[in-house]
Amino acid sequence: PKQRSKTMYVEHHDLHHEFPELANAIHTMKMSDHHFAKLFGEYHQVTSAIEALEGKNVPVTDEAYETLKKQRLSLKDKLYAMLVKHST
Repeated sequence: PKQRSKTMYVEHHDLHHEFPELANAIHTMKMSDHHFAKLFGEYHQVTSAIEALEGKNVPVTDEAYETLKKQRLSLKDKLYAMLVKHST
């Protein structure tokens, strides 16, 4: 498998940057919904891992990197659906 070794621009993907219009809902859900809080924590961990790889120029296979990105996207989709449901 190919490895990533070039320096990348680190784009921050925390939920407050992704969905600024839902900041209040994010805060409320983190405090009141255990499942949301658990997924939020997982999303934060995966995002931190991706940003560390991007920012520190750590060699990683494209497959491993893509797996992390897909995991983050899946978590973001679930969290967004929960936020929208809560906000309506």
